Amino acid sequence: MQLSAGKYWGMRRMADARGLYKMTAVDQRPPIKNPIAAHYGTDEAPFDDVARFKALLIEELQDQSTALLLDPHYALPRGIAFLPPTKGLIVTLEDSIFAETDEGRISSEIDDWSVEKIKRCGGDAVKVLAWYRPDAGPRVVQAQKDFTKRIGEACAKFDIPFLFELLVYPLAGDVHQTQDYIEMKGKKADDVLGSVEEFAKPEYGVDVFKLESPVSAGAVPGVGGDDWQDVQKIFDEMGRLAGRPWVMLSAGAGKADFKNVLSHAYKAGASGYLAGRAIWLDAFAHFPDWQAMTKDLRTNSVPYMKDLNQLTDDHALPWFEHQTFAGGGAKFHPDDDSFRHQYLGFGEIS
Repeated sequence: MQLSAGKYWGMRRMADARGLYKMTAVDQRPPIKNPIAAHYGTDEAPFDDVARFKALLIEELQDQSTALLLDPHYALPRGIAFLPPTKGLIVTLEDSIFAETDEGRISSEIDDWSVEKIKRCGGDAVKVLAWYRPDAGPRVVQAQKDFTKRIGEACAKFDIPFLFELLVYPLAGDVHQTQDYIEMKGKKADDVLGSVEEFAKPEYGVDVFKLESPVSAGAVPGVGGDDWQDVQKIFDEMGRLAGRPWVMLSAGAGKADFKNVLSHAYKAGASGYLAGRAIWLDAFAHFPDWQAMTKDLRTNSVPYMKDLNQLTDDHALPWFEHQTFAGGGAKFHPDDDSFRHQYLGFGEIS
């Protein structure tokens, strides 16, 4: 696998100096907008409250983050002034309003936004979430494949990394049908693994996977826990199928559960995390008490991130040491001439 110069630079911008990803998601829309709207008893959450909370997250959590994921509607316009240029900027492109059909969910881009616009506004990577499962209706399966391929082609054209997030969703006939952005209850590991296997194909152009736990987060014991080896085998298979750098998402898991998930992911070769609610959801529960939210972020969220970052430092695999770039085991580094010329397509060393 070769990286263009632009993709290579974006991959570095998202990571720390060792090539590890410690990234915070501030792009959530329904998980933030809906509780705020419910508080006011309105159909739509006030823009100022949503944007103010996202700016607060950027201010308080940036020191522990290598990059932040922002949405174009709220976090980017209000929070960009608080994001230092030393941090990576990832911008989400998928609309939070999806088409719900009897056969599954169909994704689309945010109106008036594109890969080109994200590149022009200074983004270091494009993030797209696609709801997917192999047993969805054929029309939906094809629509999601076409959507993802279209984004991947645009990322190649505009030379920016494509960070692709996959979430299994409940179909209309499932017991746990919901439109919430939460981990599906009763999800099957085969659905997660099958989804990763499909989108690891080269035609989709994915540079980094953002993946959910293949096992329900609450059932993940953590490395060394009861029967942990059985769970580890599933994580190992997910990493093998990904075939490129990958990070873990939290999908609303609790702090302890997400840490357990990361312990398995790192043993399977993950290069870090891109998480939101596991980090800041407890603080958000204090809304609209801004002082209490700020205090909770400082006293609970920041120490939790420091804990995750130490786990990442100790066990995660730097993205450039992934087998995709390491020739099946050899260790390369972006500062090595051999890496730059062989894997970045800069031509032969003269």
